[in-house]
Amino acid sequence: MNTRTLAANVLAQVIVEGKSLTDALEEILPKISLDNDRAFIQALCFGVTRWYFRLDFILRQLAPKPIRNQEVRLLALLGLYQLEYTRVKPHAAVSETVSALGDKLWAKPLVNAVLRRFQREREHLLALADRDESATFSHPDWLIGKIRKSWPKQWETILEQANWQPPMTLRVNLKQGSRMGYLGSLAESGIAAHPCRFAASGITLEAPVPVQSLPGFAKGAVSVQDEAAQLAVGLLRLEPTHRVLDVCAAPGGKTLHILESHSDLGEVVALDIAAERLAKIKENLVRASLDATVVCADAAKIGAWWDGKLFDRILLDAPCSATGVIRRHPDIKLLRQPVDIAKLVDLQRRILASVWTMLKKDGLLVYATCSIFKEENETQIETFLQNHPDAREVPIESAWGSPRLHGCQILSGYEGMDGFYYACVTKCH
Repeated sequence: MNTRTLAANVLAQVIVEGKSLTDALEEILPKISLDNDRAFIQALCFGVTRWYFRLDFILRQLAPKPIRNQEVRLLALLGLYQLEYTRVKPHAAVSETVSALGDKLWAKPLVNAVLRRFQREREHLLALADRDESATFSHPDWLIGKIRKSWPKQWETILEQANWQPPMTLRVNLKQGSRMGYLGSLAESGIAAHPCRFAASGITLEAPVPVQSLPGFAKGAVSVQDEAAQLAVGLLRLEPTHRVLDVCAAPGGKTLHILESHSDLGEVVALDIAAERLAKIKENLVRASLDATVVCADAAKIGAWWDGKLFDRILLDAPCSATGVIRRHPDIKLLRQPVDIAKLVDLQRRILASVWTMLKKDGLLVYATCSIFKEENETQIETFLQNHPDAREVPIESAWGSPRLHGCQILSGYEGMDGFYYACVTKCH
């Protein structure tokens, strides 16, 4: 099947059916035999979702009336994306996109006309888009408004950063070797990279590469993880014999980091509600030759699985709006809805209260999200502290992020990192 047709099918699953882009691609890419075709389809799908609101605005200026057939509409968006954002030769972008319409003969003249008119009127159309806020920032209006309200001084930078392609960042397994040693291995493989500023085991590549190209990846020498996410384990202040619970652990990056960072831990329990996501944790543990107790259960309902044995440390990477990682998952702009935020805040509250009962006296809980919204972050912690007199915040003393009333916030793009929030709470009596 035509690669553009396949890309349109993936986009339909996201835009029409509400499936995540990651899940939609994971379903189709393994069926594609050629590496170049897989890479092209993935690039098209990420590109259209990243710039969807701008492309859709332009398409609405070009089409004489709304294109109701979703496949035709999505192929028109794919054509516009190729013309504006890729190195595909314009004549190929037009002809191959039109060809992807197959037996929809009625649609071929329409899409051909739309794409050729864009070529003729490009400057005028882009100027029109620049006068529309949603098209300018390629975000939905509600999300722009919410970010502006939350961060009145930084909102434009946040939106701009969310549209940049993120760097590929690695975490070196310090049980297998040093960061400097791995930088040497990358150099020998012709892969340019530099050490991260804040994460002690972090490395950022100058350009992304397939994970199979990374020296020692198959044996767990290194994992892919954003620098902001790597900061979590340092906040746990791990010590020998500690029993550690990683809540909402899939796909297991932080679980592996916990195990890699200390040799003498008592036990590490990785908990997640989704069985299919737990399979990712197990795969990563096998790859790195590490061991953890993997549990499939609802963190908000501990009675069904907890054995009553308390934990010294708990890492709660809470379900959230993921608004700090839009640059990695641009489909969030399409899938997330305003009503979701309050539901997520309630879920976070319930999980926090539940896992708190499993923490030892003088134990430490690290609360983390990849959100930039205060109600999911500092306000959530403020409410928790008010409702739990046995909880005391432990200030985060760091060279990174922005200290808040409670916890510390990293905004999207800060020092090249994803948007993340952290807060530390200890059980005092």
